[in-house]
Amino acid sequence: MPKLTALLALSLLLHSPSSAQSTTPSGQRIVELDPVMVTQFDAVRSDSRVRQALNQLEVRESEAVAEQIRLTEIPAPPFQESRRAEYFLERIKERGFPDAYIDEEGNVVAKRPGTGGGPTLLIAAHLDTVFPSDIDTTVNFRDGRYYAPRIGDDTRGLATLLSTLDVLNESDLTTQADLIFSGNVGEEGRGDLRGIKALFWDHPEVDGFISVDGVRLQRITNGGTGSRRFEFIFKGPGGHSFGAFGLPSAIHAMGRAIAKIAELQTPRFPKTTFTVATVDGGTSVNSIAADAVFALDMRSNDRSSLALLEREAKAAALTAISEENARWGQNLISVEFKLIGDRPVGRTDPSSSVVQAAAMAFDALGIELTGLGISSTDSNVPMSLNIPAITIAGGGDGGGAHSPDEWFSPVNSHQGPQMLLLVLAGIEGVSEPLLQEIDN
Repeated sequence: MPKLTALLALSLLLHSPSSAQSTTPSGQRIVELDPVMVTQFDAVRSDSRVRQALNQLEVRESEAVAEQIRLTEIPAPPFQESRRAEYFLERIKERGFPDAYIDEEGNVVAKRPGTGGGPTLLIAAHLDTVFPSDIDTTVNFRDGRYYAPRIGDDTRGLATLLSTLDVLNESDLTTQADLIFSGNVGEEGRGDLRGIKALFWDHPEVDGFISVDGVRLQRITNGGTGSRRFEFIFKGPGGHSFGAFGLPSAIHAMGRAIAKIAELQTPRFPKTTFTVATVDGGTSVNSIAADAVFALDMRSNDRSSLALLEREAKAAALTAISEENARWGQNLISVEFKLIGDRPVGRTDPSSSVVQAAAMAFDALGIELTGLGISSTDSNVPMSLNIPAITIAGGGDGGGAHSPDEWFSPVNSHQGPQMLLLVLAGIEGVSEPLLQEIDN
C-alpha cells in the first residue's frame, strides 16, 4: 500500500468511534465499554501526535523485526538470562534512559516519569525462554516465516517494548502516568514468576500492569491460572535386592502414590488439572531404592479447587507410604513435599480500565477481539494482589511455541506496538489517565 494511502486509511480508522470489537461477529458482547472511558480514549487516538506515532510504528516495523532476530539469537534459559538482560539494557539506554538498570533479581528496569501526581503503570516482557543455552537459535527465513527457538515467546514482546519506547520519545508524547518498562526474568518453567514477584515487591507504587507476551493479537488475558508444583521426595533405608529383601522401597512407595494421584477426580469447571511430570530414583537394578522423587504439576482457575487438589495429592502420598511400610512391617519410608512452583490464581474485572483500554485498542486497529482469556502469565502476580493487569500479544503471526520449530511471520506485526501505545491512554493535555491510583 502506498504510504499516502496508508496514512489516509489510518486517519479514517482512528477517527471512527470505538464500539465494534467489544462484541463477537455473532453479536455476543465481550466487554461493556464505559462511555466516559470511550470519550477519553477517543480523544487520545485522535491526537495528531498519537496518529503520527502509530504511523511510524508501521513504517519502522522492519527495524523492530531486525531487533527481534538479534534478541532471539541470545540464549536466555531460566536463571541464565544475564546476557540477554545486558543486551536489552543497552538498547533501553540508547533510547534515552541512562538511569536504566538491572535489579538484584536480574530484571531490566527503566522508568519514564509522567507529569506527576498520577498513577504508575508497569509494562513488561519476559527475557527468559524454555530452551537450554546450547540449542541452536540461528534464525532462518523461508516461505515468509522466520524460524528459530524463542523467536516469538517472548522475544517478540521485548521488541514491542523497544518500538513503543522509540515512538514515545520521538513524538513528544507525555503521559500523566509514570511508566516503568521492564524486561523481566523467571516467567518460564521453574522461574516461578520470580522476576515479576520481585518487581512488585520493589515497586509497591504500581497501580496497573501490562504483560506483552507472544504473538497473534486475538484476545485479552484477564485471568490467571494458578499452579502449585511440588517434588514429592521419598526416603527409605535401601539395601541389596536379594540380601535385604523385606525392606520397604522408596520407589514402591512412590509408585503407590502415583497410582493413587492418577485416580483423583477434579472439576471440569473451574478447570483443574494435574500431572506427574517427571520421576527419578534408585541406584541400580539390584538395589532396593533408598530414594525416589516425582514432580507434580497442579493447576486451576480457582483458588479453593487448587488448594483442595493439593491436600488430596499429599494425602494420597501419605497413604501410599503407610501402605508400603505396612506391607513389610517396618516404618522406614518417609515423604517430603518440596514446593518448587507457586503461581497465584487471579482475575482482572472486565470493567477495569486496562481491559477497557485494550478492548478499545482492538476496535481502533480493526482487529477482531475473539474473547477474554485465562492463562498462566506474569499477570498472575498483580491479579492476585488486586492490581489491574492484562496480558496482550506483541503482534504478528507465529506457531510452534516451546518447540525447536517455533516460527514468526511479520504479518501486521506493527499492530503489536500500536496496541501497546494505545493501551497507555492518558496523554497530558488530551485526556485524564484511564488507570486509577491504588491506595497501596
